[in-house]
Amino acid sequence: MTAANVYQQRPTTGAKAESSLHHAGLASLVGKGRKSAGVIVREKKLLGHLTIRGDGHDAAFAAGVHKALGIELPAALTVVVKGETSLQWMGPDEWLLIVPTGEEFAAEQKLREALGDLHIAITNVSGGQQILELSGPNVRQVLMKSTSYDVHPNSFPVGKAVGTVFAKSQLVIRHTAEDTWELLIRRSFSDYWWLWLQDAAAEYGLSVQA
Repeated sequence: MTAANVYQQRPTTGAKAESSLHHAGLASLVGKGRKSAGVIVREKKLLGHLTIRGDGHDAAFAAGVHKALGIELPAALTVVVKGETSLQWMGPDEWLLIVPTGEEFAAEQKLREALGDLHIAITNVSGGQQILELSGPNVRQVLMKSTSYDVHPNSFPVGKAVGTVFAKSQLVIRHTAEDTWELLIRRSFSDYWWLWLQDAAAEYGLSVQA
């Protein structure tokens, strides 16, 4: 295991944690709106986000990641989902690991132990971003309104993930299931994207899910 200073960054003293959309009151909107809404949004808040850097062509690095996570390194522009954990390719030597709330510290420890003395970097970026999950029959139409990237099934199948322009800013779109997509958003832009989604999905009906 490397000599890096690894420590628990999530408060364990009962400190109150709030998502970047806490003030929007999404919880109060659950169950309201159209019963057969075309778009359902769910805030996947306060998850653990870890950026992993390493040589993807190094068999030892790939094997170490698999040993620690039980997930193969994703190829370019793809995301692998295993339960509540996912691993996404972000660049030639960078991947994003997302784990359930509170599991990021243990995940980092496992990775560092499995990767030994390899030249790597693991950074906890949980506080700077989060995910909005969109599901329903009209999600693709909302995406077509919002981005110039081709989201046709032939171009954007399940398992693909890309960073692209969305509305007038940038985020990452992840296609995780047939009618389910995820928007990986920066915390500082949460308000903007939430307001945008409400407007873009209005004609199809927007429902909030817990």
